[in-house]
Amino acid sequence: DGVVASEKAKSSNLDVKISQSELETEEKETEEKPTRESDSNILDGSSDYPRDKHISIQRHLTDLEKLADLREDKKKPCPLCPEEKFKACCGHKLRRHLQNLHWKVSVEFRGYRMCICHLPCRPVKPNLVGDQMLLKMGAHYHCIICSATIARRTDMIGHINRHVNKGETESRFITVRAPTSKVVKESATEVQVLPNHSTPHKTDSYFNPRMKLNRQLIFCALAVLAEERKPIECLDAFGATGIMGLQWAKHLRSSVKVTINDCNEKSVTIIKENCHLNKMKVKLNIKEGENDGTLGDGEENTDTIEVTKMDANVIMHLRSFDFIHLDPFGTSVNYLDSAFRNVRNLGIVSLTSTDVSSLYAKAQHVALRHYGCNIVRTEYYRELAARIVIAAVTRAAARCNKGIEVLLAVALEHFVLVVVRVLRGPSTADNSAKKIQYLIHCQWCEERIFQKEGNMVEESPYQQLPCDCHGSMPGRTAVLLGPLWSGSLFNTGFLRRMLLAAVQHGLDEAQPLLKILVCEAECTTLKHFSTHSPGDENKQEDCGIYIKTSNTSAETYLVPGKRKGEEVMRSAAKRQRAEHSAEHPAFYYNMHRHSIRGMNMPKLNKFLNYLSEAGYRVSRTHFDPMGVRTNAPLAQFKTVLMKYSTPTYTMGQAEGPIHLPGDDHRAEEAPAAADTKEEDAECPGDGKSGGTAAVPTESRPAHCAAD
Repeated sequence: DGVVASEKAKSSNLDVKISQSELETEEKETEEKPTRESDSNILDGSSDYPRDKHISIQRHLTDLEKLADLREDKKKPCPLCPEEKFKACCGHKLRRHLQNLHWKVSVEFRGYRMCICHLPCRPVKPNLVGDQMLLKMGAHYHCIICSATIARRTDMIGHINRHVNKGETESRFITVRAPTSKVVKESATEVQVLPNHSTPHKTDSYFNPRMKLNRQLIFCALAVLAEERKPIECLDAFGATGIMGLQWAKHLRSSVKVTINDCNEKSVTIIKENCHLNKMKVKLNIKEGENDGTLGDGEENTDTIEVTKMDANVIMHLRSFDFIHLDPFGTSVNYLDSAFRNVRNLGIVSLTSTDVSSLYAKAQHVALRHYGCNIVRTEYYRELAARIVIAAVTRAAARCNKGIEVLLAVALEHFVLVVVRVLRGPSTADNSAKKIQYLIHCQWCEERIFQKEGNMVEESPYQQLPCDCHGSMPGRTAVLLGPLWSGSLFNTGFLRRMLLAAVQHGLDEAQPLLKILVCEAECTTLKHFSTHSPGDENKQEDCGIYIKTSNTSAETYLVPGKRKGEEVMRSAAKRQRAEHSAEHPAFYYNMHRHSIRGMNMPKLNKFLNYLSEAGYRVSRTHFDPMGVRTNAPLAQFKTVLMKYSTPTYTMGQAEGPIHLPGDDHRAEEAPAAADTKEEDAECPGDGKSGGTAAVPTESRPAHCAAD
C-alpha cells in the first residue's frame, strides 16, 4: 500500500509539472507571437481552422516563400504559376517574382492575403486547345469566404465587401464571427435586425424606421376591417423582419389570423426568431409542408402566426385572404393580378410603392414601362402619382371582374400608399373602369381638367381647358397625361374610424395625418377633432366632425348562414359608401407657384378663409404643405390671391387689398367730366375709400399704374 501511495503521489506531481510546463510554454508563445491574440478575434477556435485552404491565401510573405522551398543551389518553379508561364529559376529571382507579381497585388481581409493565382483553376471551354487555352487561363483570385474565382482585383474587393455586408462570414477557409444583431422596438413590438438593415440590396432583414407612419396607417385600416367581421385572414406578402405582421397579431390578437410570407430563407429564419422574441406561437409552412409549433418563453400567449416561404404570387394564387398588403422593393404592379384573384368580397388590398423616381416624373420612361402612363412634372405631382397607382390597381381588379372603392391614398416623400376595398361583380368592375380617364394639362399656367367622355374625336381637345393659353400662346400649350384615376381618393367614414383606431391604440404619429385627411376628404378647413372614449358616442361631435363608433360592432356581422352573412356585408358596404358626402375636388394649387412678383402673399390659413368667403370649397392637403385643394378655377384662385396680397415696397402706398384690373375698367366708364379734374384726382389704392376715379395711365405715378 505504501508503494501504491508513493506511485500516486509521483503521478500527481508529474501531472502538476506537466500542467505548469504547458502554462509556461503557452505564456512564452503569447509573448513571442502577439499576433495570435488578433487571430483569436477572427477565428472561433484553433481546432476549427481547416487545412484545405487554397495555397494562394497566406498570412505572411514568408509563408508564401516556404511553399517554393527556396534554396540557393536548386532551381524551383513558382507555386502559383504554371511551368509554361514561369520557368524554374534561382532563389533570389523567385523571391523577387513572388514579392512583385503575387504579394503586392494581393487583396487583404482580416489579416489574410489573397494573392493572385495563375494556375489553371478556372473552368475553360472544351473547344479551346493549345495556345488559346493558355490565354484563357488568366490571373485570378480565390475568395477566402466562398469558392469563387474572380479575375479583377477591384471586383474581388467588391465581392468581399458584399460578403461582409450580408453577414456571410462563415466559410470552409476561416470561421469569422457574424455581425451581432440588435433589437429594435416599435409600437410595443421587438424585432431583431442586422447592422446593415437599412440597405435593401445588401441585407436579408430590411427594416426602414422612416416607414413607421406607413405601418401605422396600414394597422389602422386593418383594425377598422377587424371591427366589421371576425376573424379575418390577413397576409403580409413581403415580411422581411416580420414587424408588420407581428404588430397585427400583438394588438388585434384573436380578431386576425396573420400570415407572414417571404421568399428568402434567411428572412424566414429571422421572422421565426422575432415571433419567439415577442412570445408568439409559430406555424412554419414551407413548400414541403413542414410545421413547427414550438412556443417562445411565454406559454400563456396562444396567438399563432403562420410563416410561409413562397413567392408572393404563388401564395396569393393558392389561398384566399380578407386583407392583403404588398410592400415590395420598388413597384408592386407585378403582384396586382395575383392579389385580386383570390381576395374575398369586401376585403381590403393595400399596397406601398417606393418607386417614387418614376411616379414623381423623374424617370418618365420607367413610369411608361411599369404603369403604361404618360406623365410630366407638375405642381401636383404627388397626387398624380397616387392616381397613377390607383389606375393600375383598377385595371388589375377589372381583369378579375372586380371593382374597387378607394379608401385611402397617401403620397409622401418616400412612398405612395393606396388602400382599396374589393367589390365583386362585373357591374362594379365596369363602374370602376369608367373612372379611368385622361387629363389635359396646360404647361403655361398649369391649369388641368379631365377629358370629357365621348365617342367623337375632337379637333382640338385642349379647348376644354378653362384657361385661354391655347389661344394667346403660340404652339402646343397643353399635354395629355394618363390614363389616371378620376374618382375620389378618400372615404370620409373609413378615415374617421381609422382615426378612432389610432386614438385607441395610441398611434401618435398617424393621428395628425388622419385629421388632415378627414378635412381633405370633406374639403373643409375644420381642424379640431373629438377623441373621447368609446363609451361617449353621443359626445364625439366637435366643430361639425363626428367620429362614428356604432354600438353594432363586429358581432352584428356574425349572422348564421352564408346568404344572410352576405346580405349584411352588402348592406354594410352600402352604408359605408353613403357615409361620405360630395366628392372632394380633384388636384390642388400651390400658393408659391401662382404667387405674384413684388407682392407679399397672405398667410395660408387666412387665404383659405378668403376663398371660403368667396363661396368655394377649400381645404389643405397632405400632398403639399403649401397646397390648397379647392373647386375654384385657376383664374378665380389668382384673383383672390392678388386681391389680398400686399406690395413688398411702400413708397407712399397704404396697406390693404389692392384694386384689381377690373376696377380700373369700371372706373373708365365714368363720365368724361372727370377729365377736367385730372390734376385733383387721387391715385387708386392710396388709403381713401373713394379712390376709384378714372385717371389716365400716362398722368399717374409709376407706382399707381395698373398692372
